Amino acid sequence: MAQSQKLRAGMGLLGTWARNAVLCAMLVGVAPAIAQTAGLTSQVLTLDQDRLYEETLYGKALEARAIAANQALSAENRSIEQGLAAEEADLTQKRPTMAASAFQALADAFDAKVEQVRKDQAAKIEAMKLQREEGRKAFFQASIPILAEVMQQLGAFAILNRSAVVLAFDAIDVTDRAIKALDEKLGDGSAQNTATQSLPAAPADGISLGTKAPTAPAP
Repeated sequence: MAQSQKLRAGMGLLGTWARNAVLCAMLVGVAPAIAQTAGLTSQVLTLDQDRLYEETLYGKALEARAIAANQALSAENRSIEQGLAAEEADLTQKRPTMAASAFQALADAFDAKVEQVRKDQAAKIEAMKLQREEGRKAFFQASIPILAEVMQQLGAFAILNRSAVVLAFDAIDVTDRAIKALDEKLGDGSAQNTATQSLPAAPADGISLGTKAPTAPAP
């Protein structure tokens, strides 16, 4: 009798384990199926805007120019610093042979020169930052019509910036496809006169594609 009860209890545990195993297998199989379906029919797509900028030929060209400009300014700053240091050393050597008033006039002029140099170089840094921001903005503006084509080809109604999405399947991410499309149509951006294009600005948290909302099918 006791052995029979143990056997039934063991079979009950085995049945529970089997049911749980089947349920887990079903849940594991659901994710790929949903992802595949979402990738084919999703009305909302996602895009990694940072990757789009960093990995396209156009974005790489913009960054290369920004880096070159920064390096040139750094070299200029070093040259200016060396010149000012030499001028200061020369002024220090002259001090014992000059009247106090004459030396003070030269020292004041040198201090004013140093302050002006600092302002000028700081202005150049700010100008470089602004130029880089404008280049990035122009890049995303130029990408809008191409991204609109990608969206329409996939039958979607919107593209969201991936960083603003809490959870999404990789199947609806179109970053790789968008990078390829931009490289094919924009190249490194050298032939694009984006400054004169009247394109809508791309918002920080997504991509405004400027397309018309789809109309509902007639009943």
